[in-house]
Amino acid sequence: MAADHYLKPDWPVPANVRAFVTLRQGGHSEGVYQGFNLADHVGDTPEAVTANREQMKQELNLPSDPQWLEQIHSDKAVQAHSDGKVRTADASFSTEKGVVCAVLTADCLPLLVCNRGGSEVAAIHAGWRGLTGGVIRETIRAMSSAPEDLSVWLGPAIGPQAFECGVDVLEAAFESAMSESHAEAITKCFVPHTSKPLHFLADIYALGRAELAELGVTQVFGGDRCTVTEEAKFFSYRRDGDTGRMASLIWIEK
Repeated sequence: MAADHYLKPDWPVPANVRAFVTLRQGGHSEGVYQGFNLADHVGDTPEAVTANREQMKQELNLPSDPQWLEQIHSDKAVQAHSDGKVRTADASFSTEKGVVCAVLTADCLPLLVCNRGGSEVAAIHAGWRGLTGGVIRETIRAMSSAPEDLSVWLGPAIGPQAFECGVDVLEAAFESAMSESHAEAITKCFVPHTSKPLHFLADIYALGRAELAELGVTQVFGGDRCTVTEEAKFFSYRRDGDTGRMASLIWIEK
């Protein structure tokens, strides 16, 4: 495996669970997608995307092709399969060995989920629309494991100093609150912009942690990268516009 192509989550999960995030280095894509783009919907050539996906499969020794999703910033979570079909959703989960859950991101928050026994995993794509729309809670509720038995790793996303947003994001976040304590936690996720009225700096990692805490998930790790500022490692839609996507993957070994 080419170590500079992947980020391995640092979290305490059973040895039979494998998880990785691809980085932008290496790969076959050119132009604005230069590097290791895994997305087939952003305008990159199909040949380059296919070559990148095959390279990833070989280097990570994947047991099957990932469950790719048509991501629509929804709250939909589906059971992952290794049948090659693309499913419309923003999260997938599995208890089956050898089935690879995957999401694609370039600023949105990817969450990888594993239960204590290493018998259930999930991958979640949570941009601000999906997060405030309930994709995290719907995925956790769809899983058979109890929230207190889950560990979650927050993958590379836009950092709190780079995520400038308007009132619409703030309002959506508060409308998603499940309790007064959750609303109080959400308040701490937004800092008024010093030079732009009615604009804020939002912490998508803190929003994710607040949601998970409200759901009863206490084992949360990661959340310390910034896709916008770490240009050498990550694609960023906010920074570049037309660009590639990283893949966050998790599976249970056969």
